[in-house]
Amino acid sequence: MCYCNALPCSSPDRPAVLRRPLLILACLLATAVPLPVAAEGVDVGNPSMLRNLVPAEQLERASAQQYRDLLREAAAKKALAPDGHPQLERIRRIGTRLVQHAARFNPRAGKWQWEINLIGSKQINAFCMPGGKIAVYTGLVDGLKLTDDEIAVVVGHEIAHALREHARARMVKSGLTQLGAIVAGELLGGGRYTDVFQFGGDMLTLKFSRNDETDADLVGLELTARAGYDPRAGITLWQKMSAASKGEPFAWFSTHPSGPNRIKEIERQLPQVMPLYERAAAGR
Repeated sequence: MCYCNALPCSSPDRPAVLRRPLLILACLLATAVPLPVAAEGVDVGNPSMLRNLVPAEQLERASAQQYRDLLREAAAKKALAPDGHPQLERIRRIGTRLVQHAARFNPRAGKWQWEINLIGSKQINAFCMPGGKIAVYTGLVDGLKLTDDEIAVVVGHEIAHALREHARARMVKSGLTQLGAIVAGELLGGGRYTDVFQFGGDMLTLKFSRNDETDADLVGLELTARAGYDPRAGITLWQKMSAASKGEPFAWFSTHPSGPNRIKEIERQLPQVMPLYERAAAGR
């Protein structure tokens, strides 16, 4: 039910400056449809309802444009792995198996134009933009000598951010923090989304909350398990990450806080995903 008309805009119970933005906000949140969560596997609940204040299609278009720009820049530096590159084919093979299970967490993912590319760089980094645009850096795969299972955990984690639409929610929270709820609501009501949230401008440096990171860890573990990769690799991955971070921090940690309890949380969730992995592995 939408409550936009529950209180007339002329009501004396609220100052005029508050009526329109608050009613818009109430309507959007009240009519929001939560994303489905897999009945079997990890329990992460529903994603933030705030994400519904940002149009998904507009954000995905902006992300696709920024992704194209990134690939062009990498190609100009001869850092973009060409089709047929062994390491790229390896990552694409792993990513394709993960994506087959993406719709369990977001039915819109079935219509995304998924892309996976490998960029030559010493950066220990990877990301998945809204709409399924994935990039992995050689510094991550080669520098840490990741196994297929560990690559699946990393890529699954990044895919999970996109499936759970963390970027949409994070942009709303950032916009409300910077501009105030009333101002943001007024601009949203006028349709001037770009002025508020600067779509695409922060995709590569967007910092998620610790709750978002835990959310992505757990959904990523389930994707990993369903794709037939060992989710226990999450433990060895973070051990490698922690060892590599001693000294000078690297890009992935700048947007993915580690925290002393991350491995413990992964270990706590393994009983939920190991049966999925064992079933998938048996069917391979």
